[in-house]
Amino acid sequence: YDIPLQEMGTPRNLEILRALFFSPEKLKPGTPSALITIEAARHIADIASRLRLREIEPHRVAHFLDRIVFCCFAEDVGLLPAGIFSKLLEKTKTAPERFAKYVGELFAAMAEGGDFLLEQIRFFNGNLFNNTEIIELSLEDLESLRHVARLDWSAVDASIFGTLFERGMDPASRAQLGAHYTSRADIETLVEPVVMLPLRREWALVRQTAENLLATGSKQPTGKEKPLKNAALKKARWEADDLLHSFLARLAQVKVLDPACGSGNFLYVTLQKLKDLEKEVIDFGMGRGFSGYFPAVGPTQLFGIELNGYAHDLAQMAVWIGYLQWTHANGFPITDNPVLKSMHNFQCKDAILDLSDPDNPKEAEWPAVDYIVGNPPFLGGKILRKELGDDYVDSLLQFWKGKVKPESDLCCYWFEKARKHIEDGCCKRAGLLATQGIRGGANRDVLQRIKESGDIFFAVSDRDWILDGANVHVSLIGFDDGMESERYVDGNNVKSINANLSILPDLSLATRLSENIAISFMGTTKQGPFDISEEQALQWLKLPNPHGRPNSDVLTPWVNGLDLTKRNRNKWIIDFNGMHLDRASLYESPFSYAEKHVLAFRQVNPRNWYRNEWWQLYASRPELRKAIMPCTRFLATTTVSKYRLFDWLQAPTNPDHQLISFARADDYFLGVLHSHIHETWALAQGTQLREKESGFRYTPTTCFETFPFPRPTAEQEAAIAAAAQELDTLRNNWLHPREWVMEEVLEFPGALDGPWARYVTDADARGIGTVRYPRLVPRDAAAAQQLAQRTLTNLYNRRPAWLDNAHRALDAAVFAAYGWESFMSDGALLARLLELNLERAGEEK
Repeated sequence: YDIPLQEMGTPRNLEILRALFFSPEKLKPGTPSALITIEAARHIADIASRLRLREIEPHRVAHFLDRIVFCCFAEDVGLLPAGIFSKLLEKTKTAPERFAKYVGELFAAMAEGGDFLLEQIRFFNGNLFNNTEIIELSLEDLESLRHVARLDWSAVDASIFGTLFERGMDPASRAQLGAHYTSRADIETLVEPVVMLPLRREWALVRQTAENLLATGSKQPTGKEKPLKNAALKKARWEADDLLHSFLARLAQVKVLDPACGSGNFLYVTLQKLKDLEKEVIDFGMGRGFSGYFPAVGPTQLFGIELNGYAHDLAQMAVWIGYLQWTHANGFPITDNPVLKSMHNFQCKDAILDLSDPDNPKEAEWPAVDYIVGNPPFLGGKILRKELGDDYVDSLLQFWKGKVKPESDLCCYWFEKARKHIEDGCCKRAGLLATQGIRGGANRDVLQRIKESGDIFFAVSDRDWILDGANVHVSLIGFDDGMESERYVDGNNVKSINANLSILPDLSLATRLSENIAISFMGTTKQGPFDISEEQALQWLKLPNPHGRPNSDVLTPWVNGLDLTKRNRNKWIIDFNGMHLDRASLYESPFSYAEKHVLAFRQVNPRNWYRNEWWQLYASRPELRKAIMPCTRFLATTTVSKYRLFDWLQAPTNPDHQLISFARADDYFLGVLHSHIHETWALAQGTQLREKESGFRYTPTTCFETFPFPRPTAEQEAAIAAAAQELDTLRNNWLHPREWVMEEVLEFPGALDGPWARYVTDADARGIGTVRYPRLVPRDAAAAQQLAQRTLTNLYNRRPAWLDNAHRALDAAVFAAYGWESFMSDGALLARLLELNLERAGEEK
């Protein structure tokens, strides 16, 4: 180990020197800290799992194991007499009842200080030992503990142990154990610019002023000062000393809140960085002959809010372990008595809604602090009810109405609450992490509100993150009241950061255009097994009903995103489309099926508003039905896909909610939407959840309704339509080669006032005739096997020359209609489109 003398005082080098004299075995190549942490957490989690199988209350398990973990740590850093806990385990390894007896006595001694096995035990107390309840362990549990105690707990990384332990304790997230954790580098990316940057600026000014005083006797020397004499030097040293003491006192008063603290990782890393800065100040003063400097920054400056009881306890333990670990590693004596202080600044409660009076939800209170940092929970607006329950979500939407849009991600409520905290003067700066989806759609509104009352000064727009074992993409955002003058996005110093976290033209300024309203629609939402196989549908289509109406009234083809981007699976759907129960029941076979399958599903997963209309689709989208009724075909695209693909669907196809449908049937419309111009706008206005290859979300309100169409001449419109038709023809020829497909005509009863009206022939006096529905099917089994690989996704993955040429021709026609050069950059293109959007919006006013 090489230790440069000027670096001897660093924590790592002090630890090496300490190990050299007291524990030389620690200097042998060994297991990295992270792996030790994961191994320790796994063993503790195994014990927790076995205790839960004995039906011991989970919170009792958590609190008991917290104390066990702390004993392992305290022994290895010298807070407990050397080897005392390990010896206890060794002597009782075959006698669980004796272990319970002695560990209870140890906890009691740690709670108040005193003797244990002829050893003096320090006064620990704090919340950790205010309850000495013991759980008797099994022989297997004791063996696991013996293994755990042999690990080097001084090397356990407190910034990740809490998360790993929490995952082990919580059955819902047990599968994540050891898979990944929020690394120090990830946390520091947010903590540094939000918390430490302004403090380092203050310290740089204090340090420079102190150096000026010591050198010249003046805080801001002019260069004309004379050499300091005794009285002047004494005065200068007193002023410099006072400055340093004042700044140290300032650091000891800094307050930091994590309003969704989980197991305390963000707070631990923040505390450690505050301690590092404090030590830098102390070293500076002592290096200039000053004395009387003592570290005072500690856990009581940290504030946490956490709803989960496991995490609430773990956060406090992780922070205390981290604090003591830092103190030990940096060579400072641990003289606190008690060693652990009570942590009343950590609250176990809901951070965004106070339901102490359920009938009158109100805002949850947050403490006044200097800084807010953290990682609030990710939960998409569409699954809030499933995860949180109807009653809670109703209360949430009721209280936050007008502040956060109902379809927003759950984390947006933390952003708005932090924004208001800053606006009210209860906080200076905040830094929070969100899914990358916060940059678009309803989520972006909270960032726009931040910019209206303050500003965004720091952003990482797109970063890999691991959440619940899945790779997602997130954004890290720092914001304040607008006082910060330096702004950085993705590492670049910029003049301004847009609400979509870009430095491109600020597309958040784009407004919805009336000419685009009531054209694009989300498809229907089932919320139940309404979809059926084509084989089943064809059987029912030919069956009679007691009222003489055909089943084709309530049966239509159904498609979702897979059918559009891959091969159509020929699924159908039962859709009673607003019928009263009595009328719906007359469609005997479809209704019986729904009664058996859908009703059972909804009894298990009830939703208040449809509980009495179980036979109806959750969202039947009547506005979509009305808009596409006159169309023989309509355009559709998937909400999320690797490529922004548009394709025609034949009426009366029922589109799923993962499709966005457009009530237009003309090739010109297809051409504009499938052009590079619209794709560029849609990608910039959409949101991304994971890596770019997984696709972007297409949201009608931002991607389509704000998009300014060209105003072409008749010739230009015809050119776009021809290019789009050529693209569509070439694609269809590739997807459905004549050699492999043939036309099949389905025949079944249909009504002139039903969904199949355009295909009805030979109608009788009742308006009921025969539907003749033509479609393409594989010629044989061999053709079907070959066609399986002919999908739009595979086509665009390959992007053959003919497809590329067709798109180039289409793009050229669309650019010509705008009157723009086709070689402009995407940034310039977005600027032109935004300018055009604002111009059109002005015309509408």
